[in-house]
Amino acid sequence: MDLPEPGRQRRWTVLLRWLLLIPQYIALLFLWVAASVVLVVGWFAALITGRLPEPIASFLTGYLVYSTRVTAYAMLLVDAYPPFAFLAPDYPVQVEVHPGKLNRLAVLFRIILLIPATVVVELLIFGWYVLSPIFWLMVLIRGRMPRTLFEATAATARYDMRLYAYLMMLTAAYPKRLFGDAPAPSEQPGSATRPLLLSDAGKALVVCFLVLGAALLIFNNFISATNNTSTTSQPSAASQASPSEGVMTRLGVRQPVRQQQRTTTAVGPPRLPL
Repeated sequence: MDLPEPGRQRRWTVLLRWLLLIPQYIALLFLWVAASVVLVVGWFAALITGRLPEPIASFLTGYLVYSTRVTAYAMLLVDAYPPFAFLAPDYPVQVEVHPGKLNRLAVLFRIILLIPATVVVELLIFGWYVLSPIFWLMVLIRGRMPRTLFEATAATARYDMRLYAYLMMLTAAYPKRLFGDAPAPSEQPGSATRPLLLSDAGKALVVCFLVLGAALLIFNNFISATNNTSTTSQPSAASQASPSEGVMTRLGVRQPVRQQQRTTTAVGPPRLPL
């Protein structure tokens, strides 16, 4: 994935970024439905022939490239509005995909193989979006994204793109290099992210995304489990009352005060709902 160096961004587009993204997400919704159907057909074809048919590979590649552009725009990596097209050679975000030969066994167990990388991506995205109001405010005030934040966000977006490329069988390579590429002195940089070199601060921020995403996920599950336990363990009023009390209440008969006091003492004070 090629991205330009972090440059100036128009503050009004940063301010209205989520409103500007609504048409893009509507288009992506319809494309996602079509891509899901095409992907199922492509899975059977790849399982039999060992590669995606050319029309299917072309459509899924276009969908991946387009969705990656929208993701980069949503994550404040670029200021240019994404065009509604699969092919956009002049857009600052470019993705190279080269579909080829696939391992049939890896195609068969694609979903199982994707579980570890999917967990990583979910934690990354969750952690990033929790902090996104702070990032949005920083870019809005400064008019550009800080370099460290750019590195960590680009690494997150690139790993997410590689996950979906592997899911859609556009590559046989498993998602890797979350923390950037190894430096190659003889290689001329093709863009700000080719190779993607993360500073120590950028790597630390990626780790922060992972830890924050994991912590919030665990906390959310703990709260849900606590609420479910409290709901199931709380006795109902009908279960606290004796059978005779229930019958007498339905008949409109009032118990003597002394019997009511004994019942209250035996049962104890009413429990407050948690």
